[in-house]
Amino acid sequence: MAKEETIVTGMAGRYASALFALAQEQSATDQVAAELTRFSGLMAESADLTNLVRSPVFTAEEQVKALGAVLDKAGISGLTAKFLKLVATKRRLFALPTMIADFGKLHDAARGVSRAEVTVAEALSPANLDQLRKALAEVAGSSSVDVNLKVDPSIIGGLIVKLGSRMVDGSLKTKLNSIRTRMKEVG
Repeated sequence: MAKEETIVTGMAGRYASALFALAQEQSATDQVAAELTRFSGLMAESADLTNLVRSPVFTAEEQVKALGAVLDKAGISGLTAKFLKLVATKRRLFALPTMIADFGKLHDAARGVSRAEVTVAEALSPANLDQLRKALAEVAGSSSVDVNLKVDPSIIGGLIVKLGSRMVDGSLKTKLNSIRTRMKEVG
């Protein structure tokens, strides 16, 4: 668990680590990850659900009852449902988005997967995207990299890569701005 502790910290990290350990014992890490992602998506779609999770106005009992109805409708059960209800009972729902993110980090680390956010000026061909994934996996030291690709023509060319806590901006726009700044300093 030493590696897990370096990935997640704080109260939300402790909850995520406990859930991850239980999910591993029950061989259910993939299922729990999928259900947490589904719940996170529900929160993104519903302002009312987000308000229920973040607002201290609701009592623990109200949160558990409302959460139970949402979970039943979403088909989220078992370990994930028990965890979410426990978090509500303990009055920690406000930290749920961080708990879900931390669980995702632990799940990715256990599978040897890294995540990268890449911004390009124009869409990449499948071959170039595959080469980018391989290069990022080598840099990250992981077996694979899940790339979230964004196309932003304003960067003119090159790419911007966010891999974990590292960011490399190799965009033409940034390079031109850097040259412009240096020219102003000289003149």
